[in-house]
Amino acid sequence: MTDDPIERFREWFREAQQAGVEVPEAMTLATAGADGAPSARMVLLKDTGEDGFVFYSGYVSRKAGELDQNPRAALVFYWRPLGKQVRVEGTVDRVSEAESAEYFATRPRGSQLAAWASQQSSPLASRQELERRYAELEREYEGREVPLPPHWGGFRLRPDAIEFWQHRENRLHDRARYTRARGGWRREVLAP
Repeated sequence: MTDDPIERFREWFREAQQAGVEVPEAMTLATAGADGAPSARMVLLKDTGEDGFVFYSGYVSRKAGELDQNPRAALVFYWRPLGKQVRVEGTVDRVSEAESAEYFATRPRGSQLAAWASQQSSPLASRQELERRYAELEREYEGREVPLPPHWGGFRLRPDAIEFWQHRENRLHDRARYTRARGGWRREVLAP
């Protein structure tokens, strides 16, 4: 077992991919606003590195507003066919505009246009309003690259703690929690 939780996460993630787990990059993101009320939703992991876990969203979304008010969050990955779960807790900040633009350029064109069309989490008068805006953007950017919207980009959760859980018989599950320590990580085994 590695002493590096990021490498251990990558090993488990690769295992989920190789096992054919549907959408292994799907993760629950939990945030809380200034009032402390929690909210959670599914997002997709787009990058993992020594500096953290990256996902993308609208900067006018509820999650972005909550992260502006309280830049702490938690992630949960659950790969049921493998009987494995990973929990990550830490601080969140925005990735650079250049990093967001680089990723945005790899997205399917329809997803790029949708990022412009949607003011995420804002009320709509009707579904047709969103579809009309999308059609306008298709015409506007016909034959041209779709640029990065100013209201959309990435977030990076920099982990303070990462916990690995693995199913075992009789509910005697394996749990290991890594917490940031001076110069590295401290690992401890937890009771199930």
